[in-house]
Amino acid sequence: MLDERKRVDDLEGLDGPAIAEMQNVSKVFASGDGVHGINLSIPSGSIFGFIGPSGSGKTTTVRLLTSVLEPTEGTVRVMGEDPAQFTDKTRSRIGYMPQLSVLYPNLSVWENLRFFASLYGIGRDRSSLDKVLDLVELDSHDRKRVSQISGGMRRRLSLAAALVHDPDLIFLDEPTGGIDPVLRRKLWDHFESLRSEGRTLFVTTQYVGEAAYCDYVGVLADGKLLLVDTPTGLRHAAFGGDVIHIDFSAHPAQDLVARVAVAVGASQHEFVSARRVKLVVEEASEALPLLGSFVSDEKIDVEAYEEFQPPFDDVFVELIEQHMAADTDDGVRTQSPGGP
Repeated sequence: MLDERKRVDDLEGLDGPAIAEMQNVSKVFASGDGVHGINLSIPSGSIFGFIGPSGSGKTTTVRLLTSVLEPTEGTVRVMGEDPAQFTDKTRSRIGYMPQLSVLYPNLSVWENLRFFASLYGIGRDRSSLDKVLDLVELDSHDRKRVSQISGGMRRRLSLAAALVHDPDLIFLDEPTGGIDPVLRRKLWDHFESLRSEGRTLFVTTQYVGEAAYCDYVGVLADGKLLLVDTPTGLRHAAFGGDVIHIDFSAHPAQDLVARVAVAVGASQHEFVSARRVKLVVEEASEALPLLGSFVSDEKIDVEAYEEFQPPFDDVFVELIEQHMAADTDDGVRTQSPGGP
């Protein structure tokens, strides 16, 4: 069963104090949807990813952290302040890219960006704004009206507006939605550069594979924070440890597979195909040498063995299925992953 109480400040390797915290935070709408009992601590100078199905509460959480919404219960602190009482100085240190567009369709790309820059007291220095437009690859479209550009280009302009004042804490609600893979990778490279400069990013995404780019990841489903961990920790939580694949030269007998599993201290073993076996071990780096010695000493005919990194799509599905199974066991009504 997933540990729903695990927090980022329990993790090893945490650098810097928390820049934002949520303590037992719930936001319940008239429909009954919302988020429930969120406990979260976001470390300064990190990329914190928030993944979950559509309707799971990612955007609601961002809005609670940016003062767009107030909680039904619980406390929220960002940079030491209640978001509902942000000072102008604190607001100037925060960048926010909402999921829905707040651009002005009758203004040009350049005019939109200049307007958002002016909100933060930034002058009309063309070079600084051009730098942001170049990042999102809109520098050649600056004279086009927003109504004339594609949805993906609007997302990129919204991202530029969130970054134009060089904030310390940046909330990005699905910043790579509708963006091609090449530019998506470029944006993540820039996010990592911002992190290396000491900035903090809180990024929501439905592209589960983007969890690999984050320092810490929170998994959300049905308005509940299932767990927070490092990307490696998520794989451990989903599969019970590291995964090793062994390709035998011929279909191995069950007792042979069982002996191999015991030799490396595997907690689980199963056939993936007729000749491939999956082992789940605590640490692949420790199990692989043991496996090599065992197959050599026992003269077991294998073609290959190596650590397998399950894609984050599989990790996410496994975590959601565990959550749904736990709810079923507890007699709680479950929803499909895509449900509200």
